[in-house]
Amino acid sequence: MIIFQYMSKKAADESNIRVDIENQKWAIVGIVNAFLERYNKENAKELRETFSEKYDALIKQHEQEDLTELAQFYRLVSEFRLALESVLETGPIYENLIDRMVEMFDITLAGIQRQVDNKIRRPTEDGPVLPGSDKTTSIKFFCTVCEKFLDIPEELKEQLLNSDERIELPEHHDKELEIRIVSTEEDTLELKSSKSVLEIKSARELMGYSNTEIEEIQQNKNKLAEIFPEILSQTGDDIGEYLNVLSVGIDVGSSTSHLVFSGLTLRRERSFFNMSNRFHLINRKIIYEGNIIDTPLLDRFNIDIEAVVEFFEEEYKEAGIKTEMVDTGAVIVTGETAKKQNAEEIVRRLSSSTGKFVSAAAGPNFESLLGAMGSGIVDQTLKDENTIMNIDIGGGTSNLAIASKGEVTSTSCINVGGRLLGIDKDFKIWRIDEPTEFIMKELDLDYKIGAVIPEKDVKTIAKKYAHALVEVMRGPAKSKIAKELMMTSDLDFSIPIDGYSFSGGVAEMIYGEKGTFDDIGKYLAEEFKSLMNKYNLPILEPENKIRATVIGAGSFSLSVSGSTCYFDKSILFPLENIPVLNVNIRKEDFNPEKLKEQVNGAFKRFDMQEGEDLVALYFKDPIYRNNFYLTDFAKAIEKALPNSITNGKMVILIFDQDMGGSVGIALRRETFLQNNLICMDELELEEGDWIDIGVPLYSGQAFPVTVKSLVFNKNKN
Repeated sequence: MIIFQYMSKKAADESNIRVDIENQKWAIVGIVNAFLERYNKENAKELRETFSEKYDALIKQHEQEDLTELAQFYRLVSEFRLALESVLETGPIYENLIDRMVEMFDITLAGIQRQVDNKIRRPTEDGPVLPGSDKTTSIKFFCTVCEKFLDIPEELKEQLLNSDERIELPEHHDKELEIRIVSTEEDTLELKSSKSVLEIKSARELMGYSNTEIEEIQQNKNKLAEIFPEILSQTGDDIGEYLNVLSVGIDVGSSTSHLVFSGLTLRRERSFFNMSNRFHLINRKIIYEGNIIDTPLLDRFNIDIEAVVEFFEEEYKEAGIKTEMVDTGAVIVTGETAKKQNAEEIVRRLSSSTGKFVSAAAGPNFESLLGAMGSGIVDQTLKDENTIMNIDIGGGTSNLAIASKGEVTSTSCINVGGRLLGIDKDFKIWRIDEPTEFIMKELDLDYKIGAVIPEKDVKTIAKKYAHALVEVMRGPAKSKIAKELMMTSDLDFSIPIDGYSFSGGVAEMIYGEKGTFDDIGKYLAEEFKSLMNKYNLPILEPENKIRATVIGAGSFSLSVSGSTCYFDKSILFPLENIPVLNVNIRKEDFNPEKLKEQVNGAFKRFDMQEGEDLVALYFKDPIYRNNFYLTDFAKAIEKALPNSITNGKMVILIFDQDMGGSVGIALRRETFLQNNLICMDELELEEGDWIDIGVPLYSGQAFPVTVKSLVFNKNKN
């Protein structure tokens, strides 16, 4: 019996939605397979088949009731988690995959919502062929139990319209469906004149997430919109997964100390082909730039820890920030204050006990690395594909770094700085450091603290400092004064320099800023400019100058290593705050001597000792070619780390390509490196990152890794 009744508004909307179900299912299985291949390579095929069988079974249970394409797509989403749990336990990899699928599902759901909101009406080809009828009418199934209209398959529709015999109709909710005629024209007019009553659910809602969990996600979006409204204008409403953190950067130097509070916005990697799950920094907002004070010292080499801690506690109060509000941060102790015992104490007192902070005592080479990164020159050389030397001139030292095509290739440091001689406006000396005592002796000058020094003698001292600095900028130190002032070895000038940039306290005056700071900074700046012109050395202006310093650290979400790792089972996890050192070697220029040279250079840049300090050596280039080459590489690693092997120090090797397991086996087979070895792969890291390595997953097949990167200001304002 055919009943003449028009379709309800909601049912009409639902039956009109078009979704390519087969394509959606193909994409879902494909993404799951990609994850399983990445993290469970040995049994990925078996797991994929188990997932597919479970997924099909769950969907098939409801195929009698899921007669619209919208209902079928909803079922794909709602059953996904249950199917996934048949092959993966809840944890980082499971959550990573859920996040990816939510992202994909929400894209489709947004398209469905647009069909509803924009009154999209697909051309219909299912008009009944009845005498006197036309395309303005059609027939639909109707369930009297759930009161829903359902599409009729084309073949069955043709039978119903042309057969003289009764055709048995399918059941829905254990009751036979009815057939009803609807007016497509009238429904179309209704769609144009009134708002749809159909509400499209979100992926997380369909997956069974609680309202509280969904609200937390929405609150994060709202918070982002309040803090960084410009992001919404750049990306639209679909801003993906963002993380907002409050970060602090604490800088304790030999001359000055200060802190910076910043709000950092991180966005999760959004590629199905890059499964790192890492958050990338996309915006930073300075919340509070604290006062700059002269670092209180007990003597020339030791910080007055109590005074420093008291100062920073007051800065927290001034900013209106409590310690528990800070999500992450960095404590960097530099210069003469970085004497190891004293530095470790200051880091312990100022940093978080939860391990969320990056904390480091920076020697002269690492300071040079930080200065280059903070000035923005390293990023600039990557964009411009050139080589720049950055000179960060502070109160006590000048830190030099050569950056080429996005990598720091060489660092050095010399005792040249504005506060090595402190004078007030009347040229009365209030500070004389050891390097200045040496230069005065060379110049046959004899001044003590409290004495008044003529301006011409101040200029003469500044000139000697400037000449020494420019000398080491142009080549190895040769003069007596330059050699005496050097704190490290000379720079490596194997790559031609295209230009020079300055950062640090003196840099502002080199670029034309006025001011006096009760020291010889302005005289140094004048001499530098004169010498740069004399030797025709091109000066470039970096993005950051006086505050080319750490403003905090971004604590990124859990990444997961590749599933072909190797590690000594006796190692106790987790391992925390391990610095990442890039080893800049590629397969085309590999040889054992080159590898050893680059490993030594990596330790040098961080002022660390091979065999004493725990680090992670990171190899970006896919160095693996064949088994013979792998054997050579393993033996070269042994020669490059003699002290680590002798001292039983843990060796951590990380590769961006899939080769961790192979390298580990080769090292165990070919070298004396039998214990305390970890080889991981498929991680996206950068020099200047710190990592925490968690307890291995899947019986050691993969590792959860938290990446913490230093963050620098992007503009001086």
